Amino acid sequence: MKKLWLVVTLLTFSVFITACSNSEGDEETNTNGNTESSEEMNEEMDNESSESGEETDHSDMDHSSSGEVPEGLEEADQPTYEVGETATIPDGHMSGMEGAEATIAGAYDTVAYVVSYDPTDGGERVTDHKWVIHEEMEEASEEPFESGDEVTLDASHMEGMDGATATIESAEETTVYMVNFENTESGEKVENHKWVTESELRAE
Repeated sequence: MKKLWLVVTLLTFSVFITACSNSEGDEETNTNGNTESSEEMNEEMDNESSESGEETDHSDMDHSSSGEVPEGLEEADQPTYEVGETATIPDGHMSGMEGAEATIAGAYDTVAYVVSYDPTDGGERVTDHKWVIHEEMEEASEEPFESGDEVTLDASHMEGMDGATATIESAEETTVYMVNFENTESGEKVENHKWVTESELRAE
């Protein structure tokens, strides 16, 4: 009888130990599974956040233009760089401009603005874009705009720019140049690029 009781006790204990072991294994599996699932979700969220917070990159866009200038824009009387002359762009405001040799295609006296705007095509907000000139604002009058003013852009340097509402970040009365140059990164020729200011050029 004692032997039978001992056998029953041992069997019961074995079953209990096995059940506990399986339970712990399942719990560990679930924990690992949940951890991996959580990590995957966090990674996806980080990627989405990174993409949405990514600065707008215009480096793959064509910075050439037809060469047409806005109505009322006056040619500079005595520009530092004459049409046909060459100058260096030591620090370009867009990728592929830095160190490029620029040929002057036009020189004009105006006010150049740094602007921020939401593209009309639904793209990411563009901040501190250089440059939009006074004659490319729908509300332009004789007086220049000031920092903080809201204007409507009448320019198409970039996709989604034309018709966009922009905020003036800063203004600079200067000579602006339309230039031809070779992109130092892609090797592509850019013609009639609008705009480069006097301070962005250096004599060769």
